Amino acid sequence: MTNPTHSPLRGVRLCFYGAGSMAEAILRGLVEPKLAEPGSISVLNRQNADRLRELSSRYGVVPADTDDKKNAALTAADVIVLGMKPKDAAAAIKALKPLLRPEQLIVSLVAGLSISTVHQLLGREQPVVRTMPNTSSTIGLGATGISFSSSVTAENRELALAMFGSVGMTAVVEEPLIEAVNGVSGSGPAYVYYLMEAMIDAGVKLGLTPEAAKTLTVQTVRGAAEMVLATGESPEELRRKVTSPNGTTEAAIRTLERFDFREGMNQAIVRCAERAREMGEAIRDEAAKS
Repeated sequence: MTNPTHSPLRGVRLCFYGAGSMAEAILRGLVEPKLAEPGSISVLNRQNADRLRELSSRYGVVPADTDDKKNAALTAADVIVLGMKPKDAAAAIKALKPLLRPEQLIVSLVAGLSISTVHQLLGREQPVVRTMPNTSSTIGLGATGISFSSSVTAENRELALAMFGSVGMTAVVEEPLIEAVNGVSGSGPAYVYYLMEAMIDAGVKLGLTPEAAKTLTVQTVRGAAEMVLATGESPEELRRKVTSPNGTTEAAIRTLERFDFREGMNQAIVRCAERAREMGEAIRDEAAKS
């Protein structure tokens, strides 16, 4: 985590275009440890002024809840964080074009939105940071993939890394790999939740109460992740250590193998990455209509 007294975000004017759960996670990560001043952060969305006031009350940020305030916030910002839904991205970015200065940094949270599509919509090579965070950012344990356009300065790279470092860990990747990040970690929490659902359901079928099955499952998943971090060993090695020949764990693993568990997971992650590319193509097609 960044030291608040040395945060590159101090004094930077931020504008969040979109006020959903991911935007709120980042707001919390910046404001609560005092990495950025709430009065320097504006939030806006298309029409839900109540949501903006809720965020203002909770974090002290500035709600841009009229057209004049929106335009002023966007014009004044050093960094604009795009957090709108993918289907709304093309129209929203087109509308930004006359308001932006060439040096303003664009940080995108939008799944599938490529740097080249942002440039196409704006008609110039604005500095762009493309990111793929995940929902664990809400509790400060997020995993975010980050790519930079060629015009992003070293100072702005540091700023973006500090922003997402405030809600977890970051991994800088070449932009073509952002879809892979989406498949592995962007949607990854949902795969783990799905596994947990199955474990809880099986526990109940074997006679545990739902509460006991949930408690045991949650602690097991948490402990397994912590073991990987604490020991530095690979998941494969840790699995091997707890899988005794002809034992209970081996019987379970062989059953998963009969159902092609690993192949199913591989295909799920590949399909997630493909879907992200499809969403990006839809945004690009919308951009081409202008």
